[in-house]
Amino acid sequence: MLSELLILLVSHVTLVAVAQDLSFIYNGFKSSADLSLDGVASFTSSGLLMLTNETKQEQGHAFYPKPVTFKNSANGSAFSFSTSFLFGIVSEYPKLASHGLAFVIAPTRSLPGSSASQYLGLFNETNNGKVTNHVFAVELDTSAWPEFSDINDNHVGFDINSLRSVKSTPAGYYADHGGKFTNLSLISGKPMQVWVDYDGIRKQINATLAPIHVDKPTTPLLSMDYDLSPILSDTSYLGFSSATGAVETSHCILGWSFKMNGQAQALEISQLPKLPRFGPKKAPEFLTIGIPVISVILVIVAASGVVYFIRRKRKFAEEVEDWELDYGPHRFKYRDLYIATKGFREKELIGVGGFGRVYKGVLSKSKVEIAVKRVSHESRQGMKEFVAEIVSIGRLRHRNLVSLLGYCRRKGELLLVYDYMPNGSLDKYLHDQPKTTLTWNQRFRVIKGVASGLLYLHEEWEQVVIHRDVKASNVLIDGELNGRLGDFGLARLYNHGTDPQTTRIAGTLGYLAPEQARGGKATTSTDVYAFGAFLLEVACGRRPVVASQDTILVDWVFSHWLSGALLDAKDPNLGTDYVAEVELVLKLGLVCSHSDPEGRPSMRQVAQILEGYLPLPEISSFDISASGLTFRNRQGFSDFVLSHPSSVDKAFSYTSSIAGSQLSGGK
Repeated sequence: MLSELLILLVSHVTLVAVAQDLSFIYNGFKSSADLSLDGVASFTSSGLLMLTNETKQEQGHAFYPKPVTFKNSANGSAFSFSTSFLFGIVSEYPKLASHGLAFVIAPTRSLPGSSASQYLGLFNETNNGKVTNHVFAVELDTSAWPEFSDINDNHVGFDINSLRSVKSTPAGYYADHGGKFTNLSLISGKPMQVWVDYDGIRKQINATLAPIHVDKPTTPLLSMDYDLSPILSDTSYLGFSSATGAVETSHCILGWSFKMNGQAQALEISQLPKLPRFGPKKAPEFLTIGIPVISVILVIVAASGVVYFIRRKRKFAEEVEDWELDYGPHRFKYRDLYIATKGFREKELIGVGGFGRVYKGVLSKSKVEIAVKRVSHESRQGMKEFVAEIVSIGRLRHRNLVSLLGYCRRKGELLLVYDYMPNGSLDKYLHDQPKTTLTWNQRFRVIKGVASGLLYLHEEWEQVVIHRDVKASNVLIDGELNGRLGDFGLARLYNHGTDPQTTRIAGTLGYLAPEQARGGKATTSTDVYAFGAFLLEVACGRRPVVASQDTILVDWVFSHWLSGALLDAKDPNLGTDYVAEVELVLKLGLVCSHSDPEGRPSMRQVAQILEGYLPLPEISSFDISASGLTFRNRQGFSDFVLSHPSSVDKAFSYTSSIAGSQLSGGK
């Protein structure tokens, strides 16, 4: 028995010694390299580790194949470690941000359920931020996402179980002489070296970045006092993760070294492979041709070229004024949009509305899918301000908004360019006997997504954005069935704390608030009214106005509530599940459709109600008037919130809030 215990003890000491002495170096990666790859990761013949290779919406992982012991026991202290790697990010657009990569330590090498795009192949929407992840990562991120509080689209950050970095800083390095900070672009297409060091005694993490031919700076780019012992599992896997979005991008690792309880061995720069070139390939040289033949060809080509140029210039002529030159990438060339949509042919037509026709297109150089909306306009004095607002709106970034990429003006037309959404608009899933019917879970997810997008427009961006045309046909469904509010052609901006000056009536019948129809003034409250009509449309599967039946949806739903049969108004395709949530949406739609602007909630309150953090007011506080719903004694929604000061801080159950006195049951 004693001998067996001694053998076990010696084996344990040997295992710790092996873990503490672990060291490896890869000066390039041949096909025989013993790394574990998944996703689109691969080795090239030149020795590059390609985590992604000119892909879109993909992810790639590469891990050291064997588990690494980072501490002696579950409650022990994590060992010191050091790693160094050389990487490069090559994009089809050197100045257009895609998504980045990360050095990661995780309990498994498969990272189950991980997502591409902003999740960098590390986490997904459901597990991001969970303490059970036991993941430490150093992200080299080339995109800025508000949901993760990213500081910019070119930063280095420490991630603990979440993509919301514990600490981050812009990418760059501190020169040894004078300590001057120099910026570095992570998507420059140039190789850069990263050093990550953890001191298990001082509990300190350092990350250092530098160009390929610059020695390791003495001052780290990012430093943080943090004990990784509770984060790292006894044995974990270490490697790399990366992901792409809508832009074709290659994430490459040229070399990698690691050392436990010591300094990682320096990489041999001269032995490392080269990054692939980006941009168009250099045209091959032609063989010399006889001077007489060349002369004849040149004359013919020159004459034909002049004729072709004149005709093409007339065909693709567009309006460009001096003030538009400042907008740079926000202004598209008409020629590019014409080619992308194959001449705006009918086969590429994906939608027709009161304000224009929408075509699908693919940009010839980037292969990015776009949607182009052609809007007729008259050249007028306010066009400069109108286009300036379009360019400002183009800077909006939110997961529930369709990105407005830019515009083009030509011969009385304004062309707006958006991200393309493969599943089209929401209204095709609701009306005219749709081929596919969304479940309630899918509809509720879309509702909450649109509410989140409107909250961002009204309160969370640098200016207040009034959409002015919230409706089901302007809610697009992306590839993951998320709802994205689009069509900002009518949107208007103003600074927080100021009064909007819009007086021109714009919008769609059935979604227009009474005060907007009378005076033409659009506010955040008129957006809330339109959102209320949208809620009823989604829950009932009916349009806000049915001209053939002379029916207004708000009145129709309210009549059902008065008769005590509110749920009879829901879409019969929904079945009998999720009754509490359906009832909540119907009642919230009525509250948002209040005829008095003071009686409507803000989008923040709407979002809190949908998430269960705020209850609805009692229906007994409503009266009926000729113009719709009104509050007795002009009691507003803000008065209701003030009377429930603790409701914002406490989550509430849909069942309990609806089954009690909250908007309960009708009369």
